[in-house]
Amino acid sequence: MKILHDLLAALTFFTRLPVWRLTEIPAESYKRMIYFWPLTGWLTAGVTVLCWLALSQVFPPVVAIVLALAARVLFTGGFHEDGLGDFFDGFGGGRTKADVLRIMKDSHAGSYSVLGLIFYYLLLVSTLSSMPTSLVPFAILAADPFAKFTTCILMNLLPYARPESESKSKTTYEKLSWWKLSFAFVAGVLPLICLLNSHYWMAALFPIVTMLFIFLLANKKIQGYTGDVCGATALLCELSFYLGILVLCTST
Repeated sequence: MKILHDLLAALTFFTRLPVWRLTEIPAESYKRMIYFWPLTGWLTAGVTVLCWLALSQVFPPVVAIVLALAARVLFTGGFHEDGLGDFFDGFGGGRTKADVLRIMKDSHAGSYSVLGLIFYYLLLVSTLSSMPTSLVPFAILAADPFAKFTTCILMNLLPYARPESESKSKTTYEKLSWWKLSFAFVAGVLPLICLLNSHYWMAALFPIVTMLFIFLLANKKIQGYTGDVCGATALLCELSFYLGILVLCTST
């Protein structure tokens, strides 16, 4: 029953699905749920791809990609995008640990957040629209879960940077045991292996390098991670995965 509650907690936390109406979810499940995060990536990627496939029958490829990404934001509530904006603000404008944490917790969007999100989406849309059309859905289905798996690794390597009482969600996550990390690994890597030609597997190195860079940056600046750092890591790792695929496309 604990595993079911953990799954429902992950779906409730990372999507707008009202699964919390099915049963009461214990607070402890929200602390344990992270190993299901890559699996929720199957769902968010699936929604994105289905929207893209439907919209591309009506609109040009770039427009279909933009609308599909907008659908994903609606499906998730913009949870990770909010974290990415706060990450840009905090790490761009903060000098000390206290500054970075204070800025990331501020609900106002600063110039780093606005400019960072603009450049992020320009690069994301440009990268996806530059891929062969037949590759786009498989790239999305592989990138989303894998990016979330790499973020799970970051969370296992770093402590939480704030006291639990200061967390935006009032929750700190438990470290993953070996079997939970193994489950996250399978959920994160399986779509990559099954859906992409082996030629594109090397693209997985790009999010790994991205995660390690954010790990070093977060360890230096705030000696840990926050929810905003996790959301930013997931999105930036996903973007770097697409960039890796694009590099491999142009090298053939």
